[in-house]
Amino acid sequence: MSSNTKIRRGQPGKARPNVGARRKIPVKRKSLFVSAAELLPFPMETIQKAIGYGAVVAGIGVAIAAVTFLGLPQMAGVAMAEMAGRAGFEVKRIEVAGIDRMERMTVYAIATDQQSMAMPLVDLEDVRRRLMDQPWIAEARVSRRLPDTLLIDIVERKPAAVWQNQQQLSLIDGSGVVLEPVALEAMPKLPLVIGPNANLQTTALRNLLGGAPALSPMVAGATWVGNRRWDLRFQSGETLALPEGEREARHSLIKFAKLDGTERLLGRGFVRFDMRIPGKFVVRVPPRDAGKDEAKLAEGTKAPAAVIKAEKPKAATTKTDNAKADTKGKKNGTGEG
Repeated sequence: MSSNTKIRRGQPGKARPNVGARRKIPVKRKSLFVSAAELLPFPMETIQKAIGYGAVVAGIGVAIAAVTFLGLPQMAGVAMAEMAGRAGFEVKRIEVAGIDRMERMTVYAIATDQQSMAMPLVDLEDVRRRLMDQPWIAEARVSRRLPDTLLIDIVERKPAAVWQNQQQLSLIDGSGVVLEPVALEAMPKLPLVIGPNANLQTTALRNLLGGAPALSPMVAGATWVGNRRWDLRFQSGETLALPEGEREARHSLIKFAKLDGTERLLGRGFVRFDMRIPGKFVVRVPPRDAGKDEAKLAEGTKAPAAVIKAEKPKAATTKTDNAKADTKGKKNGTGEG
């Protein structure tokens, strides 16, 4: 090769690459899932945990369905549920809402009385049923909050009256359910209902007293007599015997309230007012007033004299006399009770 030969490097027309220029790194695009997750008001860690829990729950569900489909023993399903409990799906917290009067520990004892505390094995319906057996609980809802919390929402009954029966005092609600015993020295400021089945008449008594709101605060107690009518006892010591029937009793009480409003019957020393007989208003006076003239008593009120009759205290009678009086009273509608 002659020395005059020229050696050319590279191909003609092609520019040499710029060695000093930086190489551009391609930008990775966000996946559709990540972009959607960023729009949610939750951190990515929470979403990932939820997906993890969901996968575990789905896996447990598939496993249980497979066991059921294949007809394997129930023990296999229980074992899988226990496995879920060991994986973190176990009752570790119990949240109770709605309790005011009843013992909170009673609810905890019922909720934790389980053969297993694994979340899939907790019988929610059984827990609810046993809670509903408690007198204070009117309604209960039990649910799970994964992974480890049992939620119990309770609606308590509201005390409406105190029931006295067979020398026992009990707190009752508006439907007559006995809530708990009451000590005499700790009597709450609630209406007192007395007698057998009087607890079942609490709503009827409230409706009756609603017809005479001015008298309602003066009533100290109400006795349900013969399972058919009321005797009202006032704080001033008098007793008002009302007739049978809700309508008749309400009408008589309203009439008595009007008389008391104009003539102040309560607090005048009378013993008993009897309105069981339609058209008659019988007043029993204490022994010291037994000699007073009936006309004077009638004159003291604006009611017609024929309507008001003063009844003197009866002398002591024998059992035979009392039996005769009861029989006669039941026949003509004037007997006690």
